Amino acid sequence: MTKPKIAKRGSYAVELEPGTYHWCACGKSKKQPFCDGSHAGSDFSPIEFKVDQKRTVYLCGCKHSGKAPFCDGSHSSI
Repeated sequence: MTKPKIAKRGSYAVELEPGTYHWCACGKSKKQPFCDGSHAGSDFSPIEFKVDQKRTVYLCGCKHSGKAPFCDGSHSSI
């Protein structure tokens, strides 16, 4: 199985407006933590998620979270 590139050993705290977003799962995006299409031709696909109200979310930067796209602390054991 192909492993994602670790973009950051920690989370991205991002304040988001209501809407639909696409989290980068491959780790190669230049627009971390969001997808920019860098996964093309790989085994990875972005993960779509929705935000219903303006709030701060903590998105996984290591790309190994069991609760993707949200951080679950997996970066502390990599």
